[in-house]
This record gives sequence, structure tokens and C-alpha cells, in this order.
Amino acid sequence: MSRPVGLIVGTGVDSVQLLSDASLSNISTPFGEVSYVRGFMGDVGVCVLKRHGEGHVIPPHLINYRANIMALYMLGIDKVITTSAVGSLKKSIEPGSYALMDGFLDFTKVRAQTFFEVGRVFHTDMTHPYSSAITDVLTEEMSALGLSLHTGEVYVAAEGPRFESPQEVRMYASMGGSVVGMTGLPEVALAREAGLEYQTIAIVTNYAAGISPSLLTHKEVLDAMSAASTSLVEVLRRSLPRLGQLPVVRGDDEHRLDFLLNS
Repeated sequence: MSRPVGLIVGTGVDSVQLLSDASLSNISTPFGEVSYVRGFMGDVGVCVLKRHGEGHVIPPHLINYRANIMALYMLGIDKVITTSAVGSLKKSIEPGSYALMDGFLDFTKVRAQTFFEVGRVFHTDMTHPYSSAITDVLTEEMSALGLSLHTGEVYVAAEGPRFESPQEVRMYASMGGSVVGMTGLPEVALAREAGLEYQTIAIVTNYAAGISPSLLTHKEVLDAMSAASTSLVEVLRRSLPRLGQLPVVRGDDEHRLDFLLNS
């Protein structure tokens, strides 16, 4: 029997339409209560978390990233897909296209960054923070749908909730960044600490400040996500069941974060 897979959705994504037998549940973690929707895609169980909460009320810098990832860990999930709205740092990555990540640059400031603060010291390798197995599945399915896809990209995490300045955008691009968003970190790093395989589907909603010919607005992001919703739902519908059939990477004897549950 396959393990359930995780889906964390961001701006402009309605996950309920993806699932059969969907029901709302809650789980208590050492970092707080988490609400999630549990259902099925075919024979594969899927647990869906809304990153910004019901009604999109939690700004990026106040999301309880540790509680969200801990909830997935406690639910026995070892593979996670997320969705993220991003701005492009490169003319070649056009709005309306998609990107899959290979690395990140973290410019967040006030967020809790790690599970390992009290009780255990552990230094997690970040050479390959994004799962190659999940990337392969997503690349195959997105290419089959004829979507404009960029792979091997670098996610720049900004603090938000404001948009980036043109000067910041030029700096990010000069350091090798491909796209900029506000929610990718510490999420991917916490997933690595928890032993979860993780990849984000970045939906390019606009060019970043200084590249875009106009001022940035949140409405622009929402409109772009609405335009991408049909294709994104189809990608998830085709990909999530396949994740449930991938080999388990976190064995039953690997309980990296159990010390937090037993303390």
C-alpha cells in the first residue's frame, strides 16, 4: 500500500476539486494546530495544506512553516509537491510559463528556519534540496501537456509581503537567481530536515520589478494564477498519483524529528 502524498497550495489554487472523498481534518503538532484536507486521487491518499490559510489571510512572513511540514511528517508523508506564484528575474522566463527548481537563495529575515533548536544539533545537507524523482515526474507530465517549462532553476526567497525593489531584483539575478517568491523558504529547508522529498511548481505570474514595464500588483498575480488554474489542476491530477507509486525514501526506521514528539 502506498503512502499518502502531500500537497501545499499557495495563492490562487483551489485544491478541493482535485480530490474524491475529501474531508477536513486537524492535527496538533509541537508548533501548533494545522488544518488540512484529506482525500484521494485514484487509489492514492493526498493531504492538502493551504499555505496562507482559508481565505488567504496569512502573509508569507507569518506562515507557520514548521507546523505545516511537521504535520506532513506526522501524517507519514515522504513526498510533497507545492505550488508557488513567482516573478521572473530573467527575460527568457516569460509570464505564463512554469519553472521547477534545483537550488535556492534565501533572503528571508524573521522566520523560524529549523527544527533543530533545542534538544538536538543536526546540520542538514542542502546540496540537492529539490527531489530529482519528483522533478522527473513533473517534467514528464508537464511536457506531455505542452506547457512552457523551465527546469534546473534557482528560487530566490524574499521576505515579503512587499514586492522586491528593482535594485534587489538586479542583485538576485546577478547571484544566479531565476525566479523570486515569498514562500519557498524555509519550507524546502524544513522539508529536507524532515527527510521529505520536495519540489515546487513555480507559476510565473509576472516579470519582477524593474524588468516589468508596469508597477506590480497583487491583482496581476491573482489574474495570472486564474489563467493557469486549469493546466495546473491537470498537472497535479496526473502527477500526484504517480508520486504515491515512487519508492519510499524515508524508511520506517527513520524518525528524524521524533525527538520533538517525545520531549
